[in-house]
Amino acid sequence: MTGPCDVDELRDLFIFEGLTDQQLATLCSGGRIATFPAGELCREGDPADFFYVLLDGEIALSKRSGARDIPIWRACTPGSYCGAWSAFLLDEPTTYENTAVLTKPSRLFELDATTLGTFLTTQFPMATHLLVGHSHGRFHQRRILGPHDRLVQLVQMTAGLTHELNNPAAAAMRAAQGLRSQIAGMRHRRAELPEHSLPPDAMSSLVELQDRVAEVAGKPHDTTSVQEADLEEALGEWLERHRVTDAWAHAAIFAEAGLDIDWMERIAAAPCCSTPSALNPVIRWLSTTAETELLLTEIADATTRISTLVDQAKQFTQLDRAASDVVDVHVLLESTLAMRSHRLGPHVTVVRDFDTGLPPLSCYPAELNQVWTHLIDNALDAIGPTPGTLTLRTLRDLGRLRVEICDTGPGMSDDVLARIFDPFFTTKPFGEGTGLSLDIAARIVDRHEGSLWAESTPGDTRFITSLPIGP
Repeated sequence: MTGPCDVDELRDLFIFEGLTDQQLATLCSGGRIATFPAGELCREGDPADFFYVLLDGEIALSKRSGARDIPIWRACTPGSYCGAWSAFLLDEPTTYENTAVLTKPSRLFELDATTLGTFLTTQFPMATHLLVGHSHGRFHQRRILGPHDRLVQLVQMTAGLTHELNNPAAAAMRAAQGLRSQIAGMRHRRAELPEHSLPPDAMSSLVELQDRVAEVAGKPHDTTSVQEADLEEALGEWLERHRVTDAWAHAAIFAEAGLDIDWMERIAAAPCCSTPSALNPVIRWLSTTAETELLLTEIADATTRISTLVDQAKQFTQLDRAASDVVDVHVLLESTLAMRSHRLGPHVTVVRDFDTGLPPLSCYPAELNQVWTHLIDNALDAIGPTPGTLTLRTLRDLGRLRVEICDTGPGMSDDVLARIFDPFFTTKPFGEGTGLSLDIAARIVDRHEGSLWAESTPGDTRFITSLPIGP
């Protein structure tokens, strides 16, 4: 249903405030008043042919993200607008940037996009030039700096992951080289054993001792370095008294493997050591067995650490997941923290204050990991080289999931706090930041129907994310 445009009705709308009667009449002559049923008004990506101003009813806007539309705005205030708001770009075809849905039957002022563009350029030429320049400038800045910002993130993540992988990889390589030497040594030490002259029961005792030593050496031991040093000294003295060759080298291995004096007495009392000359080769053989197990454990620990890092990297990037998923927010936080661990020097204390009773979150995990990366990096930048605390906190707040990333840095002034989410605003020295990270984080949170804000006092800065938990 359509009707004629009423200048008086347009005059009362905030969007047309300050326009003259002649300007309002110009708009009226090019537009119409229409009543639309509830449903879709315009779809994101379609040619932007019309500009809409709400007179009565309600408009809901959404933005496409992945495979779903994320609600971003809802309004029932007369004068609210949507559609071809970029009509001032007369020389460029534009598309609707959002999908607009009427939640109930609504009256709208509908204006052809070309008519609006002509009106703006003729009535407000200077403002139009400024808007065009601003729009083009922002577009080109985002096109250039956006990929650069993502590349910087990728480089930082790669550097951190490489650093973390290097330690266990080097440990595994050292252990593998040591294991090769041990296997070669075992072939020579086997020839020293008195097995050909041992009766069957003595030979069985040697095999049993080897199995038990391997079992004990392969288990983790809850001993301090001081306790291990004391045990090594006691073992060395025992082995020297029993005239074992290389007593202190064997003592160090047995102490690390968790074999104490009682074990030495048990070995000495075994049938395979019934003669004084038999003890020395048996000790050497069992020492080699223990060291082999220790090296195997070191390789297993190193490869487990590598596997864990790869899993955390996959969790962080969500390479093997659907774009949208239902996940535990704590898993996302931990995977992000693992990817930034190369920045967590000994001067940074990490505190996890998690509400483990929170339900899973329906979200785009890779996008939220990008948010956590920006916020954690921002907190670590604030802490700097001085001792400080990084706190990750989760809780339920008024039916929503709240994530706080806090630091004990110097804090932000009110002026900085007011601009912290502005695109291209940065407090870093020239050339060290694009000023886009927090803007990107805020837009991602907004796409998740959430909100992101900061609170800051000296020694306590918090970036707070509030996300809907869902039904």
